[in-house]
Amino acid sequence: MAALKYWLWLTGVSHLGGQRKLALLQHFGGPEEIYFADPEEYARVEGMTRPGVKALENKDLSAADRILGDCERLGLRIVTMQDTEYPDRLRNIFDPPLLLYVQGRMPLFDDEVAVAMVGTRRASPYALEMGEKLAFQLAGLGAVVVSGLASGGDAAAHRGALRANGITVGVIGGGHDIIYPKENRALYEDIAVRGAILSEYPPGTEHKGDHFPVRNRIISGLCQATVVTEAPEHSGALITAHRALDQGRDVFALPGQAGDRRCAGSNALLRDGAGVVTDAWDILAHYAGQFPHKIRSLRMVEPRSFSAGRAPDPPVQPAQEKAPPKKESRRTLDLSRNTEFTDDQIRIIRALAAGELQVDDIIEACQIPARRVLSALTMLELEEIVKQEAGKRFYLLAGIK
Repeated sequence: MAALKYWLWLTGVSHLGGQRKLALLQHFGGPEEIYFADPEEYARVEGMTRPGVKALENKDLSAADRILGDCERLGLRIVTMQDTEYPDRLRNIFDPPLLLYVQGRMPLFDDEVAVAMVGTRRASPYALEMGEKLAFQLAGLGAVVVSGLASGGDAAAHRGALRANGITVGVIGGGHDIIYPKENRALYEDIAVRGAILSEYPPGTEHKGDHFPVRNRIISGLCQATVVTEAPEHSGALITAHRALDQGRDVFALPGQAGDRRCAGSNALLRDGAGVVTDAWDILAHYAGQFPHKIRSLRMVEPRSFSAGRAPDPPVQPAQEKAPPKKESRRTLDLSRNTEFTDDQIRIIRALAAGELQVDDIIEACQIPARRVLSALTMLELEEIVKQEAGKRFYLLAGIK
């Protein structure tokens, strides 16, 4: 328990990106060694800057002690990325959380077929019905259903898995002691009994809008496959699907009615190569041979011929391969008359105006916490203001006045 306070101290160091913290762990071996290191030793870590060293010189552990007390009061466990219980699937993504706050019993994800199910909060009756049905089938056949405990599509997935007496895991964007949305209180309680609720945010943290795009990488990172039941063009569910593709995971989507804006994004995934899903076996057929002891197969069939959503980067249709490459648009942004961007987004745009930057460089340049930078970048990507290249490098697609 004593060592945990140093993990909490490290996660709480502001203005230091996730890659810098991972580099520190690799260099020193653990957070306690980082805590007691000399400042001049910090400077020897690759990519470390003077503001980063300054932030590490703050040795106040009062916040860590408070969090430990809250976890004991709430019955939460803390699983760090150096614990054997921490899933390798998550540890091996580009930006793994340093630790997870766990309520309930976290499955051994590396030994399970885990499927993420995500959908819009304002889901159609059809998407809610099909989402619950798919989750019921998946859990009944032995898969772990993972979602974000939001209203709409997420809640339907959790309900379906619970109806099947299966295991479901909720990944939330705030503290465990703050129920969001409030109408999901009973769902929280049921999931904590049948599975687990996970968060990288300590108790007392509000569920803010910029937390959700960041937590989505955990939802997809825990799973082999992500299923989008319904999503408009600009949707958190699409962010999860894109994160899944970045992580080399499979992506599936439920076909929706053409012309319905609520499913324009999920239909676009199908156009770009995602696997079509109409029942659970469309997904599980791809993993039954790998996990025969987990999947309770009702029929032995060969996987479908489609690529299960393992689309190239960027995903394209065969018919599009012969088409000329799409020319990137070059907008001009008047930031002095801003009506559409947040302060964080404006600072990032100005930083990228000087040239291409990695995520940690943006964090250092803007002096904004890592989670807010990742959230702002995600929204700017969706708005086609910035573009991401290999190695989490970002550049600006627009000019500024």
